[in-house]
Amino acid sequence: MTSVPTSVLSPLDNFHRRHGRPLPVFEVVVAEAMPEPDRSLLVHDRDMTRTLERHHGDTIHLRVLSRFHEGDLYGRESILQLDGTGRPVEFGAIRIHLDLFPEESRRLILEERRPLGGILNNSGIRYTSRPTAFFRIESSSFFDQEFGIQGRCVLHGRQNALRNAEGRVLAEIIEILPPNQG
Repeated sequence: MTSVPTSVLSPLDNFHRRHGRPLPVFEVVVAEAMPEPDRSLLVHDRDMTRTLERHHGDTIHLRVLSRFHEGDLYGRESILQLDGTGRPVEFGAIRIHLDLFPEESRRLILEERRPLGGILNNSGIRYTSRPTAFFRIESSSFFDQEFGIQGRCVLHGRQNALRNAEGRVLAEIIEILPPNQG
């Protein structure tokens, strides 16, 4: 795999820098090159929360790994887990612009229980989900630990932006799937 500018992995690259972790090797791929079921789970204009809940037949909660909160900017790294089994179904690195949310939604975001997609869907806030890049990334000790992976493998992900009805960016997200999403 060859490296490309780290902006493709923003905001993941920011978290890795904050925690002194090396950025894994990755490459940008065209959507059609992704294997199933990762392609169906990543290549769409829907939010990942709803997509993963439908695919797995269960609701999802967050397990927050790290966070920062600087004024109206809030970010977190988290694992989305199935409520029934606790199985990890996604790693997310997200940067949220809190000033663009109503007070109740900000409160729910900062509670760190539900993924942003679930909060948006339940709040009635109109938004769009637009992937900006797709990639494959080598697992690292960080991903191996969080996903419970034995041995190195290639993971698939996307960079995504959620925008409000006025086109303003609500959140920038990196979404990476664990292996074996069947």
